[in-house]
Amino acid sequence: MKTLEQTVAQHRDEWAARSRAQQQLEIANNEAVAKLYGLEDEVSSDVPLERVSLTNNSAFRWPNKTPEERDALFTESAIVDLVSYAVGCMFGRYSLDAPGLILGDQGSTLQDYLTKVSASSAGDLRFMPDADNVIPFVDDGWFEDDVVEQFRQFLKVAFGTEHFEANLRFVEESLGVKTLRDYFITRSGRSKFYDDHVKRYKKRPIYWMFASPKGSFNALIYLHRYTPSTVSTVLNEYLREYENKLQRAFEQAEAAAAGGTSAKDQKEADRLRKVLAELRDYEHDVLYPLATRQVSIDLDDGVKVNYPKFYPAVKKIAGLEASDG
Repeated sequence: MKTLEQTVAQHRDEWAARSRAQQQLEIANNEAVAKLYGLEDEVSSDVPLERVSLTNNSAFRWPNKTPEERDALFTESAIVDLVSYAVGCMFGRYSLDAPGLILGDQGSTLQDYLTKVSASSAGDLRFMPDADNVIPFVDDGWFEDDVVEQFRQFLKVAFGTEHFEANLRFVEESLGVKTLRDYFITRSGRSKFYDDHVKRYKKRPIYWMFASPKGSFNALIYLHRYTPSTVSTVLNEYLREYENKLQRAFEQAEAAAAGGTSAKDQKEADRLRKVLAELRDYEHDVLYPLATRQVSIDLDDGVKVNYPKFYPAVKKIAGLEASDG
């Protein structure tokens, strides 16, 4: 099996050839029109590659860049698209086992997924979507089903285990991050992935990020699999579980700091104390009250109407804090 780098290079070369072929068609078309009107000597029929408006024509997308810069940008764009597709597979919107859109109706379930990909059980699938429609985005591997672990599994299944480490490094290098987690979430709560998703869907995201005020806790859901109990799942299975894990880590750091062996332990204890305070306030003031309401939504109302029903439990998106109604 080819490495991911080889696959992307082949993809880039195919688009370059396609773009050149389209360029020749446009030149031929211009020549035919010029000949028809007797303008061969007066009007240029040439079409610069930069004007061939194919989506993945690097010269058209980045006209002011060098060929080397275009190649790097094409690679980055391809990997960003791959990550987006992978998250789609995690939620069951897409599948490695069947083409096209799989789960796209309101209230879609995993049983619907199995039916649409013609599988009788998870054992028949290459990659099974997330069971509860909640994927945590936190700054370390606190959850077995967090987005980083799921993406690593996706990479192994989709591109094989033989080149997994090389493929993972290629993804990280292409995205310009030291580690894969840095793309999905940073300790400050920034997510390059979610920034891309919001931009990709023109501020009408289909994945919603539940996020504490400073971004210490984040959990992504797929809107089309949302049910009135989804917020309770975020609260009970993830936020509270995360708080419990951080509480134990805080107690260990505090005990180590009391031993006076390292200033680093005291710094970590202070950091965790602040994070825990943030999460408890988020739980008490925001997420728990929202969970008790068991909010129902109608996808036909659109994101602009539905998103404000969950604010400020979800990440702030300019223009979506309040409904027009």
